[in-house]
Amino acid sequence: MEERRPGLDPAVAEVRLAVRRALTGLEPGTTVVVALSGGADSLALAAATAFEARKLGLRGAALTVDHGLQEGSTDAAAAAAAKAEALGLDARVARVQVGAAGGPEAAAREARYTALADGARALGAAAILTGHTLDDQAETVLLGLARGAGGTSLQGMAEASDLDGVALLRPLLGVRRATTRRACAAEGLEPWDDPHNLEPRFARVRVREKVLPVLEAELGPGIAEALARTAAQLREDAEAFDEMIDETIEDIVEHAEAGISVSAAALAANPAALRNRIIRHVVASEFHESLTRSQTLEVARLVTDWSGQGPIDLPGCRARRVGGRVEFTAR
Repeated sequence: MEERRPGLDPAVAEVRLAVRRALTGLEPGTTVVVALSGGADSLALAAATAFEARKLGLRGAALTVDHGLQEGSTDAAAAAAAKAEALGLDARVARVQVGAAGGPEAAAREARYTALADGARALGAAAILTGHTLDDQAETVLLGLARGAGGTSLQGMAEASDLDGVALLRPLLGVRRATTRRACAAEGLEPWDDPHNLEPRFARVRVREKVLPVLEAELGPGIAEALARTAAQLREDAEAFDEMIDETIEDIVEHAEAGISVSAAALAANPAALRNRIIRHVVASEFHESLTRSQTLEVARLVTDWSGQGPIDLPGCRARRVGGRVEFTAR
């Protein structure tokens, strides 16, 4: 538990403690970049980072991405940068062009993360910090459930991951959105409320504004926390599976002409959950493509229900049974 100074608001203390835990261990003198939209979550994160970075001997910076998707976005980005500078952060603004691939949300996210990675590398930064909260994690899990996306999606967002060679940290995954707003109020910071966060055409907004409140009303409080715990537990399970795959795969995989092959007998000897993960792992690592559950099960039938069926066309590759092995080759 953090020892709070007299008068330090509990919300400010909670956000600072979360940031301190994320930054501890970084080399003094290195730069950390806050992804600053100007909203309450990222603004509270920026204030806490400015405070904690100084104490830890780190250089703090902020990067605001102007997606150019709505009128006044340039002014909003400039206002966010000005707030970052007032906090003592080196503030930058990056304007991006948002494409159309994958829909508006996915395209904006792709453009934003590309700009963050480029900006961080230009600054020689050791890490990028984003303001995703426990509420964002809960929304991510619910969206994954709705898509039937399986364990990988239900793991939600990781506290630490890699973004094109730069550490991507999410210190606030255990902090509620209401806490970041209270922290901003306590520090006299006025957040910008993005109109897109109220647009019902976006699935995440519908989950935030309609689905989660209904669940809380009908099932009782604590739904968001329960969903976040589920994500954490599934991530632990996934890490254990990944270790098992690493231990197993070297013994059962061989390189084949224009591809790779896996022992059918070894796949059959493994439980279905591990077998399916090995199949997805092979395709992802060799051909950089993701398989759906139905595609994975169809490949698994080459092992568990082999009756002479022909090759299976998959994203980026083709799978077929060749003797005692399942062979994956580029299409």
